[in-house]
Amino acid sequence: MLESLTNNKEFAQLMQKHTQEVIIHFFKEEQNFGILCKIEDVEFSPALPQDIISEFRPLTLFFLAGYTFETAHIKDDYLTFEAGFGAENFGSIVSVPLYSIMQIIVDETPVMINLSNQKIEQKPKKVVDKKGVEDSMATFLSNPENSRFVKK
Repeated sequence: MLESLTNNKEFAQLMQKHTQEVIIHFFKEEQNFGILCKIEDVEFSPALPQDIISEFRPLTLFFLAGYTFETAHIKDDYLTFEAGFGAENFGSIVSVPLYSIMQIIVDETPVMINLSNQKIEQKPKKVVDKKGVEDSMATFLSNPENSRFVKK
């Protein structure tokens, strides 16, 4: 019975929505918190060096406080924040899909637990095709009538 619930897509969507609402509430209240999440789903930009990545466990705790908390926001079903890692404080932007957050923790106490086992398809991140933009601009500028729209 429990397995059919935790593997249910609608339940997963409900848990993701609840996770988002709890985090937004903490942002409004300026409440620092930790997230326990599945590291396999987390994205780092720039990518972390292998010696740092190898130290992470399958479930990893990130604590959002100070600068990390100030940079945190939710966009497109991802919790994103800036953090420093390792002895060198290697800076990276961390993107955690909301479905991957298993617990939200305040003062060492879990205040939200996500029991869902479902991965929810994320909206694809928009990728700008620079070549396409350049080609479009070249086509636009090839028409002498359009030169009046270009700032000099």
